[in-house]
Amino acid sequence: MSAHAEDKSKTALVIHGGAGVIERNALSAADEKAIRADLDRALDAGNAILAKGGSALDAVEAVIVVLEDSPRFNAGKGAVFNAEGGHELDASIMEGHTRRAGAVAGVTTVRNPIKLARAVMERSKHVMLAGTGAEKFADTLPDIVRVPNTWFDTERRRKQLDDARAKKTTAIDVPGTYFGTVGAVALDQNGHIAAATSTGGMTNKRWSRIGDSPVIGAGTYADERCGVSGTGWGEFYIRAAVAHDICARVAYRGDAIAVAAEEVVNKVVPALGGDGGAIALDVDGNIAMPFNTSGMYRAWIKPDGSRGTAVFRDDE
Repeated sequence: MSAHAEDKSKTALVIHGGAGVIERNALSAADEKAIRADLDRALDAGNAILAKGGSALDAVEAVIVVLEDSPRFNAGKGAVFNAEGGHELDASIMEGHTRRAGAVAGVTTVRNPIKLARAVMERSKHVMLAGTGAEKFADTLPDIVRVPNTWFDTERRRKQLDDARAKKTTAIDVPGTYFGTVGAVALDQNGHIAAATSTGGMTNKRWSRIGDSPVIGAGTYADERCGVSGTGWGEFYIRAAVAHDICARVAYRGDAIAVAAEEVVNKVVPALGGDGGAIALDVDGNIAMPFNTSGMYRAWIKPDGSRGTAVFRDDE
């Protein structure tokens, strides 16, 4: 019998704000403090739901909404600019014990893409909607808040676009520079797991490029044993089906969540030429947060109530 089977009141929550090149000398004390504060606010939002017996699904959505509304992450308000000087947003959500999932890709006027992703899951017969079709679906939902595309603008992201244009590069040409994607995985009192991810993609991206964040099994996955949200070079996360591979190792081989996540993120992905990180959680509340970049914004609350936030490798 698992520890969780003995105590179903245990909950756990792990979140990320993206992996990438986050150097101590390039992150001011004020910025680091603000980022940690936003991670704590997101943790509080999700944990408040879990503590009251709420669902993991509600908890991960609440976390992502806080992070999407923060200008400090590459999701929602702080999303990066594409090559046309606009924003195209992606998000996905999955409930483990039912395997229900919803995702949107390339939306441009939805303030909180994670809410639309959940609506796709719960209020349509589909799993993923994209572009103008996803926007038309949002038109049918009065509770989905809409904003002009310029609402997502921030000066910091504008400068990143200007720099990329000057160098004639996209973020994909410079490994490790695409951090900021947000994600959450939660375990509720019923022993259910949910995972969610949201992103603005890559700076200076062209041709409506879509990465792993809205792809179920790549950037987001949950089943009855395991949940994962990824962050990194999306093309490789899609090719390696990273989120599903981690959970498959738990399900089929009985790997511990930490072993499975470490193997996929730090061996499989780099062997293909990619990099990044992930957060993962199992049904006993064990948490894994592997990454192979210099930093990953992350925070957690364990079943024993202990919590923390971290940016650099030696923070934990």
